Amino acid sequence: MALARKRQINIEATRFYHCVSRCVRRAYLCGLDPVSGRNYEHRRSWVQNKLLELPNSFAIDVYAFAVMNNHTHSVLYVNHQKAQNWCAQEVLTRWHRLFKGTILTQRYTKNAGRGMSEAELRMVKDTVEVYRSRLMDISWFMRSLNEFVARKANKEDNCTGRFWEGRFKSQALLDEQAVLCCMVYVDLNPHRAGIASSIKTSHYTSIKLRENANRSGSIITKLQCLTEKNISGLAISESSYIQLVSDRIHDFSSEKSSETSSMANVIRDKWYSSTTYFEDLFHGAVGNTESLTRFCKCFGSKRRSNLSNNRKYFGDGSTSFKNPLHLARTELVLQT
Repeated sequence: MALARKRQINIEATRFYHCVSRCVRRAYLCGLDPVSGRNYEHRRSWVQNKLLELPNSFAIDVYAFAVMNNHTHSVLYVNHQKAQNWCAQEVLTRWHRLFKGTILTQRYTKNAGRGMSEAELRMVKDTVEVYRSRLMDISWFMRSLNEFVARKANKEDNCTGRFWEGRFKSQALLDEQAVLCCMVYVDLNPHRAGIASSIKTSHYTSIKLRENANRSGSIITKLQCLTEKNISGLAISESSYIQLVSDRIHDFSSEKSSETSSMANVIRDKWYSSTTYFEDLFHGAVGNTESLTRFCKCFGSKRRSNLSNNRKYFGDGSTSFKNPLHLARTELVLQT
């Protein structure tokens, strides 16, 4: 039985989550459907544009994404502090970009609350807090994305009914190592599927957008920009991350000279495996033993799911992970 969403997402434990949505049965999201012969390639832009538009309303940042033939991947960060700093007017303005709201919230937005009774203002205040919580809720974010795509796809196919599986999959990413591995895994999806051979041909992925911005010397705006002092705690620059993915595409883990130590070989093999088979290796929350224990305590659970693989690939959390690029490209990507 699937876990309730409230037992999978806890922003006090971590604000990074890996989300996956898959089409129901044999429905095609994008690409050429071999059964019907129809080409749905244009739908990739629907997903990408909507995904990158939603952070304009939600307090949720997109760190990585990939739009595949029948599923989508995204790495999301819940910017809780950002949402708490919004005034009532800001919350309602953002909500009304997505939904109609109520008659009272529409009146409040239009007239800044002027001419409203105290009882009406109290009702608006309560509603604002409900909307604020939804605007930093990953379930509402994914609902807004998937419902938009499903309606357009069903209209195009002239049909009704489910387009996506009943639930999207969410994985809590508990530490910097887990986030970095998952981001690379997501960006490598077209490469693993055999539809891309380089970053340049990895269309409709976050790494493609990052490389385009880096090449032109501009600051990326649609995705969350990576810096050495990022508010999320993921301390890696745009150029370093691009180089990291590029090296991984060229399979740097297999380039072992005779001078390379056996320990370095083991660590590089772990980096290769974790960024290639992330979903197969990790079920549920992902991170080192210490962070996984803290996450389980948030739900009053003693059972730490998939503990052996988390410990094998991410260690016990006793050693800090200060430089993702340097460690990933040399000898200490993941603690043993």
